[in-house]
Amino acid sequence: MKPDILFHPFQLKTLNLRNRIVMAPMTRSFSSNGVPGQNVAEYYTRRAAGEVGLILSEGTVIDRPSSSNDANVPHFYGEEALAGWQNVINSVHQAGGQMGPQIWHMGIMDNHHSGWTPSVPFEGPSEFNRPGFANGKAMTESDIADTIAAFGRAAADAKRLGFDCVELHGAHGYLIDQFFWEGTNKRQDQYGGNTIAARTRFAVDVIKEVRRQVGDELALIIRLSQWKPADFNNKLAKNPEELEQWLTPLADAGVDIFHCSQRRFWEAEFEGSDLNFAGWAKKVTGKPTITVGSIGLSGEFIAGFQGESSDPSSIDELLRRFDRGDFDLVAVGRPLIANPDWAKKIHEGRDAELKGFSRELLGQLV
Repeated sequence: MKPDILFHPFQLKTLNLRNRIVMAPMTRSFSSNGVPGQNVAEYYTRRAAGEVGLILSEGTVIDRPSSSNDANVPHFYGEEALAGWQNVINSVHQAGGQMGPQIWHMGIMDNHHSGWTPSVPFEGPSEFNRPGFANGKAMTESDIADTIAAFGRAAADAKRLGFDCVELHGAHGYLIDQFFWEGTNKRQDQYGGNTIAARTRFAVDVIKEVRRQVGDELALIIRLSQWKPADFNNKLAKNPEELEQWLTPLADAGVDIFHCSQRRFWEAEFEGSDLNFAGWAKKVTGKPTITVGSIGLSGEFIAGFQGESSDPSSIDELLRRFDRGDFDLVAVGRPLIANPDWAKKIHEGRDAELKGFSRELLGQLV
């Protein structure tokens, strides 16, 4: 099957994409003291010039004292950091691309290997990052209200700076996901509960505040995952019914697109169907979805970031699933670190020129 089907336009609200290729968010930690510099602008602009349809930024944290565990993760608040992001989006637009920031609060975290720590303890629904590991404090209702407001301010700033959409990071064991997960959400108030539907309350309130700040027309994406860094086999939703109970409140609150993170996109989400996470999310909500997870590479990304190299691989299975309508957009991560022009080469049938991924590539921003 030819890759041409990935190069049809996609339109939704403020998104007017030239193709279905998305640059997946990948933490790079090259923003000294939280400020994205010219090197960050050039990094994203090279991918826009390489025909990526939509760039989603690395996670960029909101205005809470312990929203990050890394001094070099970018901020999405403060005059200097926002000026840096203004430069990024202006440059991406000049290269013909579209882009949204991934707005992030890490929640309860392990301490960073650099030894840097925030000025106040990490915060989350409980003190736990994962069952049995506490490294912070449970948020008060006032903390929660202030955090919801900070998400809204970040989204409003994204709109003001001219970004084309906003993505909320609700995956991979970070703050929003810590509220979803029964392993970390032990609350007895309205932000807790024994069901996945009950534990959507924090995310729903964040989404509603973002919508209040940006209006109805800015495209809003949320990134979700079933798996956690502490448990690759975790299932927040153990069957399609629970998936619907999880995602429907988020859609009703204002999510336009679900970005469905898997370690391997080709793996079935539930027994009895070969649909992956994105396929099921589209089926139960009717909303567009983004699939992601080891696309175009021989090895999965956790192993890749731990040092395992990967070679370019066929995207035939991706094309098969896309062609039958399982998902609407395709997010690519590590191949775009190794090949800024990955999308252009795929489009032109120049697969033989693609480079594989190795951990050494993470040491520089190219």
